[in-house]
Amino acid sequence: MEKIYLDNAATTPVKKEVLDEMMPYFSEKFGNASTLYSYGRESKKALDIARDRVAKALGADPAEIYFTSGGTESDNWAIKAAAYALREKGNHIITTSIEHHAVLHTCEYLKKQGFKITYLPVDEYGLVDVEEVKKAITDQTILISVMYANNEVGTIEPVAEIGEIAKERGILFHTDAVQAVGHIPVDVKKLNCDMLSLSAHKFYGPKGIGALYIRKGVKIHPYMHGGGQEKGRRAGTENIPAIVGLGKAIELATQNLNQSMEKLTFLRNKLINGLLNKIDHVKLNGHPEKRLPGNVNISVEYVEGESMLLSLDMKGICASSGSACTSGSLDPSHVLLAMGLPHELAHGSLRFSIGEQNTEEEIDYVIQVLPDIVARLREMSPLYEKAREGK
Repeated sequence: MEKIYLDNAATTPVKKEVLDEMMPYFSEKFGNASTLYSYGRESKKALDIARDRVAKALGADPAEIYFTSGGTESDNWAIKAAAYALREKGNHIITTSIEHHAVLHTCEYLKKQGFKITYLPVDEYGLVDVEEVKKAITDQTILISVMYANNEVGTIEPVAEIGEIAKERGILFHTDAVQAVGHIPVDVKKLNCDMLSLSAHKFYGPKGIGALYIRKGVKIHPYMHGGGQEKGRRAGTENIPAIVGLGKAIELATQNLNQSMEKLTFLRNKLINGLLNKIDHVKLNGHPEKRLPGNVNISVEYVEGESMLLSLDMKGICASSGSACTSGSLDPSHVLLAMGLPHELAHGSLRFSIGEQNTEEEIDYVIQVLPDIVARLREMSPLYEKAREGK
């Protein structure tokens, strides 16, 4: 059975062009970029090219790009290092209730270290109210961290406006843009951000490599101590093959951005409309318009998300029931609960994240298959039987 992969928010396949550019750096061009002889200079040149590519994609300066192991490290570095560097100025951090756990767990850790954390609420669509950000600021606020686009429901947050508020108040602003980079336009200057996290495997690059944008002039602590790599802020021998892959992947993603957005938006809307029309008692989660081009998140009443996932897998369809990092958890999505969904509806959630490789025929197949799966599972639900009887 040929599989249909619709979990691109979890990870994406590495593009052939990306892999082709990476391969020589595993064997032929294996030098350590910190050495002075030809092998090292060759790796250093590749490192510089990749840094330039990332900077160009973000509208940044190459000196503002620091390579990391991925989005989780970038989030940890931005939040912890900024908090410790500014501790004498204040101890208050503002974030949201729907952030990725890389941000939420970091904030929980800092709370144990004496920092005060404000978790902003969101509305029914997962949107943060800019006015709530203003109200939360105190004279002790040193950092605001709000994600650009939510990894589960795809809602795009008003980060530019939040960044403007932070700038006016002299507060550092970080955005987790892991789901946004390579899928929607990202310009660090227009976003008014001081720090931005990204991860290559979300836009057809390799796993285990990411980057953190740190605006010039921002004083935060180094994250790794050792050698002088990454201008002394993140020690450790550079993973040149992965960095090369990140650079090529982000270049390809930004070159084809408009075309990709148009295709994914069409497929997304087709899938949403098809499922809402064919299945009763189903709800679209996230903002209907301010959402990522490839994100479809629905909640189906009277059915467990895990049961639907297993049934879809038997039909060759790969999807998810929340973020990849919590897919093994039995707890309902913290994002959906923050948006006001009751536990039983949050438990019945499905996320389809469409990628460039997906086709209209595959979307048609999902629209054909899922209603029958839901109907079969509901036949075993006493709650659905009561609903049909109007009780």
